[in-house]
Amino acid sequence: METTSRAVEQTPAAEGGQQVPSARRTVDGYLEAPFPWYGLDEAFTGRRWLMQVGTAADGAVEHGSIGHGDEPSVRHETAGEDRGKFAVVVTVAANPVRRSPDGTGLLEATSVSSAAWLAGVGLLTFTWPGQMDHSLRDDWLDQQTETAWVLADDLEGSDWSTLSLPVDGVPTSFHYRESEFGWVLAGSTSQGVHVGAYGRGMSAYGLGFAMIKDIETYA
Repeated sequence: METTSRAVEQTPAAEGGQQVPSARRTVDGYLEAPFPWYGLDEAFTGRRWLMQVGTAADGAVEHGSIGHGDEPSVRHETAGEDRGKFAVVVTVAANPVRRSPDGTGLLEATSVSSAAWLAGVGLLTFTWPGQMDHSLRDDWLDQQTETAWVLADDLEGSDWSTLSLPVDGVPTSFHYRESEFGWVLAGSTSQGVHVGAYGRGMSAYGLGFAMIKDIETYA
């Protein structure tokens, strides 16, 4: 899924646990999306915050992320460390195979696998194993990103289980997996978008998703 990111990049802000300043967040990219955004439903009463949008080569918004709970920070995973509790919801426009803007080729379709991959990479972005030398982190992240893609491309495989969660109040089937870094899930909605999510410290089993009525309230 070839996209670029705008607004706040979902990449390490700094080492040592520093968080990305909320003041840098902007709602503009979200408002340009021709599809609805999803977040946790009203049962979640904690903090919500904007993260980033991803765009295609022609600038069209194709996906984006909304955070819930504690803002995750980039830091080593150490035993007994309080890593915070968060869940991030990724909304991906459901696009069929379509022609590129210049008419010379076809653009890749988006699917539930796209949502699963974006969620898997999102979780990795804020995590790396303890005792790993910083110079090795890029190699580790490249390897794990490839693994996330392989897993996302095989949602019917043994690495995934099925989890039913409400979406706009309707029970919906999601593909779900856990790892030492947290959990990832992905499914589709009746509103023409795919939804992925990832998190840690918050159980995925009690979550519900709902279309965001006014994304500007997150700014």
